[in-house]
Amino acid sequence: MMGAAGAKKRGAACVAIVLSTLSAGCAVGPDFATPQAPIADAWIEWRNHSLKSGPAEYRDWWRVFHDPVLDRLIDAAYAQNLTLLSAGTKVLQARAELGVAIGELFPQKQALSISTSYNRSSNATTPSQGGNSSKLGNFWADNWSAAAVWELDFWGKFRRGVESADATYLASIASYDDVLVTLLADVAQTYIGIRTLERQIAIARENITRQREAVRIARDRYKGGAATMLDVHQAENVLATTEATVPQLTLQLRTGQNALAVLLGMAPGEIGAMLASSSGKIPSAPDKVVVGVPADLLRRRPDIRAAELKAAAQSAQIGVAQAELYPAISITGGFGGLASTASGHNLAQAFHPIGRMFTVGPSFKWNVLNYGQITNNVRLQDATLQQYLVDYQNAVLVAQQQVEDGISKFTLSKTQARYLARSVLEARGAVDIALLQYQQGTQDFTTVLTSEENLLTAQNNLAAASGNVATGLVAVFRGLGGGWQIREGKGFVNEATAREMRSRTNWGDLLSPEGETPPPDPGLPGPEDRGPTIRLPEW
Repeated sequence: MMGAAGAKKRGAACVAIVLSTLSAGCAVGPDFATPQAPIADAWIEWRNHSLKSGPAEYRDWWRVFHDPVLDRLIDAAYAQNLTLLSAGTKVLQARAELGVAIGELFPQKQALSISTSYNRSSNATTPSQGGNSSKLGNFWADNWSAAAVWELDFWGKFRRGVESADATYLASIASYDDVLVTLLADVAQTYIGIRTLERQIAIARENITRQREAVRIARDRYKGGAATMLDVHQAENVLATTEATVPQLTLQLRTGQNALAVLLGMAPGEIGAMLASSSGKIPSAPDKVVVGVPADLLRRRPDIRAAELKAAAQSAQIGVAQAELYPAISITGGFGGLASTASGHNLAQAFHPIGRMFTVGPSFKWNVLNYGQITNNVRLQDATLQQYLVDYQNAVLVAQQQVEDGISKFTLSKTQARYLARSVLEARGAVDIALLQYQQGTQDFTTVLTSEENLLTAQNNLAAASGNVATGLVAVFRGLGGGWQIREGKGFVNEATAREMRSRTNWGDLLSPEGETPPPDPGLPGPEDRGPTIRLPEW
């Protein structure tokens, strides 16, 4: 008689035979191929001296600004941003759904039941037969049974389902990376905007001080009879207009600070201490930036990878739908035992070899009357795939547009800032000369007012252009898809969230135990990261 070890070997052999049969079977539906997308050979301004074409990964691109506050803000946003955390939970959702899809390769329905019942029935014969109608028979019935239904994957329906779930899981990782790239760029741009507004407020206050001096001079000249009250009114008008810009700029500043706080996962108002620990200068961009070539976007941009994998997942869904056109063949099996006693129930007797029963056999199902419905579902899945293929091509175009826009903003703002710096220098000299000539009586006050307004405008424009140089460079890095690399080797949710989820549910290997390194995940996932369609169940 074969022992337990022999039974296990025989069961493993049966599973191996079935799995080899599944893997050898055909899989209906198309095999995905990445579509061609329009992509330029080089950037429009590739000849610009501010651009270089060498290779770069842009892992910590924000460090080119050499701003410690920005570095700390980036670290805080990665650790605390709630939108990113939500994207991380979606990765876990997709990973669990992949486990569900893998489970469909194995017996889809299982049942185990154990029951016991007390029965009371008459075993008497009729009076005409000479029996006693009052005699009754009482007994206990105990039974147990186990049943399973396994639909074999001849047409690849379940394998295509695993293929689709695998691509969906990888797409969720790419989407997480895209959220991370966007977050880092938003933090940097918001921070630069805050520093630009702080600089403009400082400029306004400097000009308020200068314009108050002009008001004093105008009043002194009026009192001395050397000027009319018109000069005083004009000076007060310019001063009040400049003073009014301070609350307007402060409103924009506080709005930016509140937005930055939310990006950092903090309540508005809690960010002041982080921003105060700096000189408040607008981050200075380097003279040159490495931009590579447009084709690099296909391997680096997370949103392009996500669009490609989303299309791959949908392509597999066509095979899932097409498999419904073919007959489904299943193996149905059952095993159980039954025992009955008159002196009380004893479930152990139901496991006695005498009471055992065993059934096994194939079943066949073919939805021939639903061909119209199934065919239209295949068409629906195919049209959806075509939409995703077009979305992928559009994502490639939009990526190039974003990089080109960032390059233009960066390079042209640098040129603008260079001219404006000279404009500020000349405007400041004009103010000093005009005010001196007015005091000497050789120039009217209109010249003073005009030169003051020109100086304020030039200084504001220079601050804005300096900010645009920095934000333009951030836009370049965002367009190039840099920054997602900082999450490599780390989990998709923070430890507090993982601890909370583990306290509710057994996550197995999908969430590593506290203090341990999380399981490795793809860098920026692509089609090559998909695993085999036949895998063992995940527990």
